[in-house]
Amino acid sequence: MVDSPVGTWLLAALAGALVAVPAVYLALRHRAEREHSRQALLDVQAHIGGIVESAMDAIITIDENQRVVQFNAAAERVFRWPRGAVLGQPLEMLMPKRFHEAHRTHVRLFGETATTSRGMRAQTVLKGVRADGEEFPIEASISQQVQGGRKLLTVILRDVTERVRAEELLARSEARLRGILDSAMDAIITVDDKQHIVLFNAAAERVFGCPRAEAIGAPLAWFIPDRFRAGHGEHIRRFRETGTSSRRMGEQRIVMGLRRNGEEFPIDASISQIEEQGHHFFTVILRDVTERVRAEQALRASREEIKELALAANNVREQEKSRIARELHDELGQALTALKIDVVWLKQNLTAPSGDLAGKLTEMQLLLDGTVAATRRISADLRPLVLDDLGLAAAAEWLVQNFTARTGVPCELAISPGLELREPYATTVFRVLQESLTNIARHARASQVEVNLEREGGDVVLNVRDNGIGFATAAPRKAASFGLMGVRERAALLGGDLKIESVPGKGTIVELRLHIHEEVAA
Repeated sequence: MVDSPVGTWLLAALAGALVAVPAVYLALRHRAEREHSRQALLDVQAHIGGIVESAMDAIITIDENQRVVQFNAAAERVFRWPRGAVLGQPLEMLMPKRFHEAHRTHVRLFGETATTSRGMRAQTVLKGVRADGEEFPIEASISQQVQGGRKLLTVILRDVTERVRAEELLARSEARLRGILDSAMDAIITVDDKQHIVLFNAAAERVFGCPRAEAIGAPLAWFIPDRFRAGHGEHIRRFRETGTSSRRMGEQRIVMGLRRNGEEFPIDASISQIEEQGHHFFTVILRDVTERVRAEQALRASREEIKELALAANNVREQEKSRIARELHDELGQALTALKIDVVWLKQNLTAPSGDLAGKLTEMQLLLDGTVAATRRISADLRPLVLDDLGLAAAAEWLVQNFTARTGVPCELAISPGLELREPYATTVFRVLQESLTNIARHARASQVEVNLEREGGDVVLNVRDNGIGFATAAPRKAASFGLMGVRERAALLGGDLKIESVPGKGTIVELRLHIHEEVAA
């Protein structure tokens, strides 16, 4: 059978079939792999397409002729064009006409390079144009790739209208702030953590005599005298630790600045602090108070001169009162006493004087008695000689006894043992006590008065208390009433303090406090 022609043909056919089977299998396998690869590619393309469609940034792809071949959903929203109206159209429809030529050149040059991607005009803001003709700023990057033998360019862009608007507002705000700072009359300086200057306004240039260009970046120590630099650094450290946003500098003393020519000058300053992005900034607002300090010094010197003049005038007045009182007491009083003795002698030695003459001599004797008493009273009111002759304690006792004798109001006096003062302190204490008792006699309607004169450390304190009707201390001073004002002025001239406490119906307390140096204590 095998040797027959038919058998031979069958064997040959079978052998051919066995040879063809592997080729068919391989062809089918290759076909299946290509189909799988195509499907995988389609899946990748679909995945990428989904990413492109869901991207928040506009993505536009153009071909070598700069016609749009891809326009995602974000691009539709940004440019307000439907995708069908853009695909196949030149990219220039999405940008202002004035940029067309520059754009063509830019894309052509980019295509000639081997760069795969880069930002477009990173130093400037690009412009796009919407379907309604509105221009808007964009940020964009461009990439290139080759597919199917043709070059494609993809642009990813973002509408930065809000950011640009915010930047413009910020720039305008900064310009306004700079204008305000430069028009400010006070010097304004801001320093960083290292105490280097980052802001120096026009007033600071004038105050410190330093151009802004030189001051920016310079250490703040340039403008602080050497002897204050260490203290300033410690002040800034403590201020930062407190967390206080602002406060005045040097409240208890004058702060000094240093001009670039080496001249020191007084300043009034406040400091504030702020933290930005982890950095601390300190701003000092200061004013050159040279003229104010000079005026204050002149005023202080003038007040001291007036005080010295008033004190000298008081001393002269007291001396004149003492002289007049002594002359009244010694000369006029003695003369009047001699006349009184003569009248008594005449009255006793005239032989049988007539009734008229005897009466006249009696009248002269009474008049002389009254005149002597008046002279002694006037002399004592001017200045009691006991103050000069026996001292403050004796004068105070005399004053209290005289007050009780004239008014009938009991007055208790307590004086620290051995307390004596020299002038003008003794006279000031005496006059305050005298004025206080005079006011009590005239206005208080008191039934009891207490006077205390004592030492408290380095002070001498006079306290006069009554249980009278009192008065409202806030009430305005009556016209031509200078008693209390006078004793206050006396106390002030010696650096003392006079306090008056009174409530209607509850009496009055007058307290004089004088700081006494050892050399003026008797």
